[in-house]
Amino acid sequence: MIEKRFQTTELRAKGRRLEGYAALFGSEARIGAGIVETIAPGAFSRTLAQRADILALVDHDPTRVLARTRSGSLRLSEDTRGLNFDMDVPDTQVGRDVLTLAERGDLGGMSFGFEALDERSDGVRRELRVVDLFEISVVSAFPAYEGTVINARSLVRSFPLRDAAARRLRLLELLA
Repeated sequence: MIEKRFQTTELRAKGRRLEGYAALFGSEARIGAGIVETIAPGAFSRTLAQRADILALVDHDPTRVLARTRSGSLRLSEDTRGLNFDMDVPDTQVGRDVLTLAERGDLGGMSFGFEALDERSDGVRRELRVVDLFEISVVSAFPAYEGTVINARSLVRSFPLRDAAARRLRLLELLA
């Protein structure tokens, strides 16, 4: 089963590029039924070594492709913080819209679509230890993981994500 997780992360626009983190290690997400999920360091290393193509999408929509590893327009790596990405954004309407929203600080964060291959769970806490990553997505609205800061940066100025988005996310989680 393919799962999707959203996360408020670091996201920066630099010219026609976006860079930041699609997932952070150790950051908590409440995924429903009272379960708190975290990602273990190294959870993506197997996929990064084996998968020939990983997509960068907008809101998990396969008709809104921004970049992909196969073409070299998406570069993914793990470091001590999490899953780092750097992508060349296309000069398409979707690409221009995403860059404009990133520069204004209006994006909700990043997300990723995956299948858990190895996890540890006690019924309350779930740790993703190895995941098969299919795609990362720029999300317009509310990410699930908290505890990080998202900011978009043009060549001149940075804009932090407003705290209101984090409050709306928490409210949506409580209603779910």
